[in-house]
Amino acid sequence: MFQYLGRKAALPAMLLISFAAGSAMTGTALAVQGHMLSAQSALHVALNQLTVAIPDKGGYRVKAIADVNQALSDVAAGIAAGAP
Repeated sequence: MFQYLGRKAALPAMLLISFAAGSAMTGTALAVQGHMLSAQSALHVALNQLTVAIPDKGGYRVKAIADVNQALSDVAAGIAAGAP
């Protein structure tokens, strides 16, 4: 299926499918923390886009990657703290 997608389109598609499968398996957690899980998914997509971006951005791309990684850590901690 993914061989027909370009390299840049394949990874976001796989992330979306992974998120959908994970969401189906954690129905209760999704119902309770849907916004946090959506934010986590969006941050993964953002991290992917930053990773494949052209590196010459005056250091801002590297800082943004670090900021997104910190945000992912914070969201994961929030999800764990709010788990039923």
